Amino acid sequence: MRILRRTLFRTGAVLAVLAVALGGCGGGGGGGLGGSPSAAGPLADVDLSDASFKVGSKAFTEQLILGQIAIQALQATGASTEDRTGQAGSDATRLSLENGEMDMYWEYTGTNWIEHLGRTDPVYPAEKQYEAVKRAEREENDIVLLARAPFNNTYAIAMRSEAPEEVPALKGVTKISDIGRLIEENPDEATICVESEFSTTNDGLPGTEKHYGFEFPDDNIHLFDTGVVYDRTDAGDPCNFGEVFTTDGRIAALGLTLLEDDKNFYPIYNPAVNVRLDTYEEYGEQLDAVFTPVSEALDTESMREMNTAVDVNGELPEDVAEQWLRDKGFIE
Repeated sequence: MRILRRTLFRTGAVLAVLAVALGGCGGGGGGGLGGSPSAAGPLADVDLSDASFKVGSKAFTEQLILGQIAIQALQATGASTEDRTGQAGSDATRLSLENGEMDMYWEYTGTNWIEHLGRTDPVYPAEKQYEAVKRAEREENDIVLLARAPFNNTYAIAMRSEAPEEVPALKGVTKISDIGRLIEENPDEATICVESEFSTTNDGLPGTEKHYGFEFPDDNIHLFDTGVVYDRTDAGDPCNFGEVFTTDGRIAALGLTLLEDDKNFYPIYNPAVNVRLDTYEEYGEQLDAVFTPVSEALDTESMREMNTAVDVNGELPEDVAEQWLRDKGFIE
């Protein structure tokens, strides 16, 4: 068994805990720009005034935004909501859905497939992956997937754009498979910053290493909070490589370069609202009417802009979510 001796950096940990605590104990839900919006466009004819939903999310920026989009869309149709956003990680969030602590949350098809369903090989293209997940989750776990969004927030390995000029050993490193050669020839430069979840999951670093046939030296793997990974990777201290999400606005803002996933390891991560079967059996028609148009409007550009608004510009997830819903004509 591989025993990891990894350096854990707690920078930002207090803020992360506060974010989870505050996000997970909300009562009435989101809405931040003014008053109680009303449904518009395709949501205008949906009536959920007799419904109450517990809506969750994980704790990172994109999930907080998606959670607020769900909360505010439901509220606009008359539903009461309980804000359970800000759960600590995929496993904890999924468990909350399974045990009834929440009724729904956005999950990514790749995480459903590999982490929750325990499958090993991704399915391509995106629609086939979604259909396979949708069928398996309902049959095996009484969880229903609503419509998927088109954007793909998969993992990637990044490095700072200037790294090849500053570190000779990194010249020619453009693909993930090139890291194997780097580990053999210059192991001291094979350093990577990751968040704790990526360091342990099958679709994270262990799976990457197995699929590509290399292992980072244990002392070269550094754990940070998600936001700090980007800053440390950009600084090149203590890592030349970093785990990132492809829809994150900080990639462009910091000028990071993505390595090609040349052996096609990372699965497709289209988000879809995952709903408990008992909730869907009672409100499925209305939930489909809400989340089909909302999901279809969530393209890569929209999600990256919303992530940038929060992570780079310092706006609040609930305000960003509300503005997007207004801009798309779902609320007024």
